[in-house]
Amino acid sequence: MGSLVAACLWLIAANLRAMFPSRDHLWRFAYVMIALAIPVVIWLYMEQGIWITLIFLIAAASLLRWPLIYLWRWLRTRKG
Repeated sequence: MGSLVAACLWLIAANLRAMFPSRDHLWRFAYVMIALAIPVVIWLYMEQGIWITLIFLIAAASLLRWPLIYLWRWLRTRKG
């Protein structure tokens, strides 16, 4: 149950912070949130299982879509 609360708090914090403008377009905040999400994902998987974890990852990816898009582009250019 604690992991589910932590995941919901992570999602709420990310949504609230995304509502306010910033100079660096929230990149520093995105890096911090990604670093915080890793232990939450592991904890969530250990307590709740794969399906709840996948739902959380989809929700997190919708919030942090630009870092994922840039990562995908970078990987694609590295491939060939």
